[in-house]
Formats: sequence, C-alpha cells, structure tokens
Amino acid sequence: MHVKKGDKVMVITGKDKGKTGVILAAFPKKDRVIVEGVNIVKKHTKPNQENPQGGILSQEAAIHVSNVMVIDPKTGEPTRVGYTTENGKKVRIAKKSGEILDK
Repeated sequence: MHVKKGDKVMVITGKDKGKTGVILAAFPKKDRVIVEGVNIVKKHTKPNQENPQGGILSQEAAIHVSNVMVIDPKTGEPTRVGYTTENGKKVRIAKKSGEILDK
C-alpha cells in the first residue's frame, strides 16, 4: 500500500471528495483505510457498559485505498508516491517535490 497509519491524505473521489484527514487505521489485506472525519456512518448500538443509554453513534467507515492520495509535506497538494533507497533502506518519496515521506 502507498499509505500507512499517520499519513495526511486527501480523498480524491466519492461523496467526501476534497476532504483531508489523517489515516487512523490501514487494512492492507482488504486494501482499505479509515480516514479521520471521512465517510461518517451512523451506527445503532445496544446499551452496554461504556454506553448505558445505547443509541445512534457517528463513526468513520473504511474507504478503498485507491480513493486517497498522500499530501505532499512541502507543497500541501496531493501527490503520487514513489520509492527509492536511502542508506540501504526503501523509503517513500513524494513525486511532486521529491520530499521523503517516511521519518
């Protein structure tokens, strides 16, 4: 996957197109990610220990990884991701600016 947990991404298609957020979770086997504040769904919950009242909660649902692009740290625009070796390690780079994405 070209993204990982903690990356700042922009949604490029779908009902939340143009929104940005941080990746909260990534599921590589399913090719899906959960992005903060994107694809909000209503979940009906029964009363339980944490929520004795029960009710309707709003939470983020997973979206396909192809619908997000990493935001370039230098320009602040969405960019494709490339790979290169730095000191014998494979690192991700932003295609637009050449900036290294991995810390």
